[in-house]
Amino acid sequence: MSTITLIRHGQANSTAKDEVSYDKLSNLGHQQAAWLGDHLRASGAHHTRLYTGTLQRHIETAEGMATDLEPVRDARLNELEYFTLAHLLEQQHGIPFPTEQPHFIDHLPTVFQHWKDDKLDGAPETYAQFQTRISDALREIAEGTGPALVVTSGGLIAHIFGQQMELSVAATARTAIAIFHTSLHQLHPIGGHLSPVLFNATPHLDVPARSLSKTNI
Repeated sequence: MSTITLIRHGQANSTAKDEVSYDKLSNLGHQQAAWLGDHLRASGAHHTRLYTGTLQRHIETAEGMATDLEPVRDARLNELEYFTLAHLLEQQHGIPFPTEQPHFIDHLPTVFQHWKDDKLDGAPETYAQFQTRISDALREIAEGTGPALVVTSGGLIAHIFGQQMELSVAATARTAIAIFHTSLHQLHPIGGHLSPVLFNATPHLDVPARSLSKTNI
């Protein structure tokens, strides 16, 4: 098994209300990706493979990092469709989409729980299907040769950690909310299993001049 370093994409369109309009990096998101690439080169980090989802924000982040690796794009690494699920929750259960950021903290676990309980008719995929596709993708990457970088999304990273650490739906949602843009999360093979050894690290942003560039929204 190989070490896997998961990377959340750079800041996207934080004012979006749907999947399509969210799926592009902001100017800051492009800068975060470039800073991360600079850090990886300066630190001498060694990776032999690069994977991304097929969403635009994943592709733009990987391109901004400017590694010498040819990316493998895998739709199984795409984010869950939060906006779609949230609109179904509102339509079918009368729970409105958050209008203020503090309300999002309670809203996300509600979305996840209704989705897990199969209470959202017309969801793009079931919760079980989502869990299976990400675990299958992770297993195949782990079986490859050499340490891998994986550019993906915060919700997917949170659910991977949820799988490895057997977290509840609520704990997984809190984990997702905490994840910073272009943060690093590492899984290392220990005893035949992938174990979390790094979570939400942002060494490329942890300097005073970039204090306002550390975002999770």
